[in-house]
Amino acid sequence: MTDCIFCKIVRGDIPANKVYEDDEVLAFKDIRPAAPVHILLIPKRHIESMLNTSREDEALLGKMLALTPVIAREHGLGAGYKTAINTGLAGGQEVFHLHLHILGTPQP
Repeated sequence: MTDCIFCKIVRGDIPANKVYEDDEVLAFKDIRPAAPVHILLIPKRHIESMLNTSREDEALLGKMLALTPVIAREHGLGAGYKTAINTGLAGGQEVFHLHLHILGTPQP
């Protein structure tokens, strides 16, 4: 998908403050943070939303969930954090590329 903003970030066409990257996923700081720590974790492959996933995506989705606490701890959220996946227009999704929000306030 050539006009997707997150696909452009994956390709390097748009800069992002990356905090994690491997062959399948990318995590970066949200440019409009809703919390002191607000990171988006996305698959590099374009998937429009959770509505467009299937059983074939289980490993990728599991990887994203398993990475969430690792990324959260690295950003001071070891005491806890909130996750959100807005799905579809009715679910509040604004960018139609699957993304998981990691939100929280670092605790001393």
